[in-house]
Amino acid sequence: MEYQRIAPMMGLLWSPVAAVTSCQYGKANAQIAVAIAAASIVPSMPRVIIQIYKRNYSHDLIYHSKAFAVNFLRKDQLHWIKDFGLVSGRNVNKLSGIPYEVKGSGSPILKDCWGYLDCRVVNTMDGGDMTCFLAEVLDGDTFSDAEPLWWRQARRELPAEWLDQWNDQIAAEIDFSTEQMKRIDYTPWQP
Repeated sequence: MEYQRIAPMMGLLWSPVAAVTSCQYGKANAQIAVAIAAASIVPSMPRVIIQIYKRNYSHDLIYHSKAFAVNFLRKDQLHWIKDFGLVSGRNVNKLSGIPYEVKGSGSPILKDCWGYLDCRVVNTMDGGDMTCFLAEVLDGDTFSDAEPLWWRQARRELPAEWLDQWNDQIAAEIDFSTEQMKRIDYTPWQP
């Protein structure tokens, strides 16, 4: 199959840009995510699903804490794509100086964002190079009437240097991902 034939459809599947925060053993982190979706039609039981790459520092924090928060960004928070998405939490405390609070899941909730969902993982699915985390929403709020920052818009507005760095990181991961996608673990998750 030629990817270019489906690229327009695949490009529509990105979610609003979010800082996914997590905390395990006193180590808090944030990473940028654009693969987030609602996963329940039951209003009294809201759920979300996110995809986190296994080589990301956040992956193990989420996997072991069984919790995360999704902090959706506003259009004026483009700089957080660089701060949370272009450096690793293994090397830098990404949340240093960023006001946040901790709620039910134990994950950081950014005080300045478009809105948040505080989540507890209820199941996972191995995708080879990433894990899909299905989570129940414990709490959440929306702080703005405006639209959140969408990935398509962000890509048009990112400085060329940041976009090049983002694209270089993705390109460097493709070989790893290609091999890992052939090694999916079909063992059911045991919480």
